Amino acid sequence: MSHTPFCHLFRVTSWGESHGPAIGCVVDGCPPLIPLTEADLQPWLDRRKPGGSRFVTQRKESDTARILSGVFDDGAGPVTTGTPIAIHIDNEDARSRDYGEIARAYRPGHADVTYQAKYGVRDHRGGGRSSARETASRVAAGAVARKVLGDGVVIRAGVVQLGPHRIAPDAVDLDAVYENPLFAASAGVVPDWEAYLDGVRKAGSSIGAVVALEVKGVPAGWGAPLYAKLDSELAAALMSINAVKGVEIGAGFDAAELSGEDNADEMRLGRDGSIEYLSNHAGGILGGISTGQPITARIAFKPTSSILTLRRTVTRDGTETDLRTKGRHDPCVALRGVPVVEAMAACVLADALLRHRAQIG
Repeated sequence: MSHTPFCHLFRVTSWGESHGPAIGCVVDGCPPLIPLTEADLQPWLDRRKPGGSRFVTQRKESDTARILSGVFDDGAGPVTTGTPIAIHIDNEDARSRDYGEIARAYRPGHADVTYQAKYGVRDHRGGGRSSARETASRVAAGAVARKVLGDGVVIRAGVVQLGPHRIAPDAVDLDAVYENPLFAASAGVVPDWEAYLDGVRKAGSSIGAVVALEVKGVPAGWGAPLYAKLDSELAAALMSINAVKGVEIGAGFDAAELSGEDNADEMRLGRDGSIEYLSNHAGGILGGISTGQPITARIAFKPTSSILTLRRTVTRDGTETDLRTKGRHDPCVALRGVPVVEAMAACVLADALLRHRAQIG
């Protein structure tokens, strides 16, 4: 099995390679009668697409989505039919010649050597299937998931750490994320971060980053105990994003430094008799089930492995060599990872909504 589909009832299968003719996805399990057009997909894809600033890869892709199936206009506008939704995105600006030198040499930090070990063949052109180009398909699927969730669920993410530079927790402003080219969760850090990333970019190097995720509007009750925990499903989806090496929910690793008294999210009754939490170390999920509080997570992205600095490696025929990776690459892949984080959260939550309805009604 290729293990390509993810989620359960809201099931997504992406397809295509970085330098193939096109990429796309098939979304199965979307309920019928939800209004859906390409215009619902494009704004999210535009946030992820390359070439938007000097801080991302200069590959020029419009990432124009076409819906090929699963939608029908019965006279009142296109709506989902309950059948698989196929979405197609052309690759318009692949430059395969940039990757000629790595056809035989394995790029350090990339999946080249593991793909070769597993399949006995690999597409060296931009990483093929392992390229971050594939994440455009995820963003398209996430746009469909947002339609399933409705406007009541608000999903936002932003960069809160760029290399060693951190935004203080009380200074995080997710409203600022899509107003600056760094997807930074604070307008105040942008000038210094731009100068820092310019230095990284001009040196032909790369840097990692941390993205924070916040989801509001999820009611209490989504998810399941033990083997289908909402936080485990969310963590798995986020870990599947290219270059992600760590995910923490709520307080995450900081919880290891807290006492039981400090970590427990105490409760009181609100004026309407509903439960109010006095903190949110759990990140909106307890026992694998949503609490009704904001769902929070932090996602660590490693530095882009494609850099111009010579790195030691080996070739397929067993020769030691030094290699620099040419081509057009993101100096910090986490920047365009922000809309991908949001999309994966949307898919998991749409799936959780449908599974909750299936069990509870």
